[in-house]
Amino acid sequence: MKASRWLNLFLIASFLTACSSNAVPIFGPSPTPLSPPHVGITPAPDAQAAVKAYLDALKANDFPGMYAMLTQASRDSITQDDFTKRYNDTLNTMSASSLDFELVSSLLSPYAAETAYRITYHTVLVGDIQRDIVMRLALENGEWKVQWEDGLILPELAGGNALQMDYQVPARGNIYDKDGLPIVAQADAFAFGVISGNINPKTQGTLISELANLCGFKQEELEATITSAGLDWYLPMCEGTREEAERLLAINPGGLVINEYNSRYYFDQGLASQVVGYTQLISPEELDQYRRLGYRGNEKVGMSGIEKSAEGYLAGKHGGSLYVINPTTGQIITKLGESNPQPAESVYLTIDRSLQFYAEQVIQEFDGAAVVVLERDTGRVLAMASSPSFDANLFEPTNPNIERLTDLLNDTDQPLVNRAAQGQYPLGSVFKIITFAAALESGLYLKETTYDCQYEFKELEQYGGPVLHDWTWQHCQDSIAAGQECDGSSELPSGLLTLQEGLMRSCNPYFWHIGLDLYNFDRASDIANMAKGFGLGSSTGIDQITEATGAIPIPANEIDATNQAIGQGGVQVTPLQVASFIAAVGNGGTLYRPQIIERIQPVEGEPVEVFKPEARGTLPMRSENLQILQEALQMVVDNPRGTANFRLRGLQVPVAGKTGTAESGSGKPHAWFAGYTMNSENSTLPDIAIAVIVENIGEGSDYAAPIFQRMVDVYYTGTPQGFLWFESTYGVLKTPTPIGGIPTKTKKP
Repeated sequence: MKASRWLNLFLIASFLTACSSNAVPIFGPSPTPLSPPHVGITPAPDAQAAVKAYLDALKANDFPGMYAMLTQASRDSITQDDFTKRYNDTLNTMSASSLDFELVSSLLSPYAAETAYRITYHTVLVGDIQRDIVMRLALENGEWKVQWEDGLILPELAGGNALQMDYQVPARGNIYDKDGLPIVAQADAFAFGVISGNINPKTQGTLISELANLCGFKQEELEATITSAGLDWYLPMCEGTREEAERLLAINPGGLVINEYNSRYYFDQGLASQVVGYTQLISPEELDQYRRLGYRGNEKVGMSGIEKSAEGYLAGKHGGSLYVINPTTGQIITKLGESNPQPAESVYLTIDRSLQFYAEQVIQEFDGAAVVVLERDTGRVLAMASSPSFDANLFEPTNPNIERLTDLLNDTDQPLVNRAAQGQYPLGSVFKIITFAAALESGLYLKETTYDCQYEFKELEQYGGPVLHDWTWQHCQDSIAAGQECDGSSELPSGLLTLQEGLMRSCNPYFWHIGLDLYNFDRASDIANMAKGFGLGSSTGIDQITEATGAIPIPANEIDATNQAIGQGGVQVTPLQVASFIAAVGNGGTLYRPQIIERIQPVEGEPVEVFKPEARGTLPMRSENLQILQEALQMVVDNPRGTANFRLRGLQVPVAGKTGTAESGSGKPHAWFAGYTMNSENSTLPDIAIAVIVENIGEGSDYAAPIFQRMVDVYYTGTPQGFLWFESTYGVLKTPTPIGGIPTKTKKP
């Protein structure tokens, strides 16, 4: 009896000893006991390290790297392309935005291993999917290789099963202006066109007049296009609303073709198109990315502007039910999870639709121009126009006029570029505001400091530089060439000027002198640092659209220093940056982050996001010096000798600002004006700040200052108050636009 008990205890002890070794599998015959290690024998590598490397590659979507870790037998059973497709399709269908894993345990023998791991797929549509999986490995050429099977992705996929997502996609949200007027909405749209051979000669004039007015064409250009077209040609025009279509049908001009289609419709042929952006079908290159975010794959998504930056709001939250199916029969095996869709939210912009319309209208015929209007004391963007513009409706695949998209994409004038935020230009004399501020803050200059402003600036000769000339000298030369005498205030030297008068007269020699003076006083970086303190050379912080940063270099020599002092040389700025800093000058020194979104509004309930003014810095000026600057900018407009006085003399609103004429390096100079209103005591409307640039056109006082005036008039009265000197009618230049450069929003018909 005792012998039997000892025998049983011995057998139990032997069994427990065998089970305690992690080198012995739980099931199957016992292996030959391992011999003690001998010198010269290489131990097997770490199996868990191989599994971790495989799963790390999965997290990084490195499917080729994963495939390289498979056993030869596994690679013989599935190609790399099929392996990649299997994983990628499964992750896409799950809407797996990311995944995590942890290794649980391992069993190891000399030539085989099993590692258990827990994987968690974080999906957008059905939440987390967590599974415990066992990976089997084999030792090949001294390395652990994965014995692959479908169940390594999800156990439910073993045997070739597949996943299927039943998507529920909400309608895309709308975009409105600050007052709730639609800018973009899902709607019935109408494409207008003309078949030239069907035009009734008796109603041709009416047809041309109506289409020119609706589509933004010049009547004479539209008439020439129709006349030169073949009899059976379809000429695409533009798009409109049901009301506009019904009005044209009531007139019933012969030759008109109207096609109805349902679309995401951009009102007014794409108002604020560079700001709002456009949508397109998801490209093949981005399909995986969007599928992982829960998209079905055939949706249209934002490609630029607000459409892109507010995609998460405008697209809503997709819903879906995830099933495991038999790929042969399509039969559902089980449901893994589901979620309900949530309606899209609408985006309300800070844009004033009327102000935006007139901003686009006044610059539409210039080959390149931009206007930015900000609320001076908050940073709200009330208008942001860029010419040439484009019709965002052309990106709609069902639009019968889509053939015009090719012309848009091939347009060398780059209408898709938002010149207001992405255009980078020398600032010219508007930059003298920066130099003025640097001079005062240096302590070397007071507002009473004088300089004799003559035609010539010879101070660079001692450094091997050229003799430079003031702008008044060029005006005098133009008068002489025209057979006239130099006797006007813009043709004679400005004479002895205080610092404030120097800015008022925009005297180039005075500011060249300041730049050279600061450089020689070992203050070479003063102007550059002041410019950066005004927000130049860096992002304004606007998040909703793409912007350029510009460039503010530190001058390397005396010539660089003089060039920089008048905004030339390496100085590069955007109109948005200029509007931002001129607003700060006007509001007492606060740089606000420009913002375009007023609020995000769900279908029901309170807004999920609301505009709040956000200060991003303060101008690096003492308050007394800022006041001196403000006085000088008022003199630019109010003083009879100010460079903007003549053009802004009839303006009924008190304003301050600075003209600028920047050498472009090719063709005529760029025309600049930057200014702000000071009308809060006379109006309930907030004050505004405006920056205007017109490329390769001439002087800022002649072109940019009048556009500034138009914006002020429209803001305070609602409509233009008369034609500008260069207009034959609103938005139309007096002189014909050169051939090859019709920068209208809708281009030539």
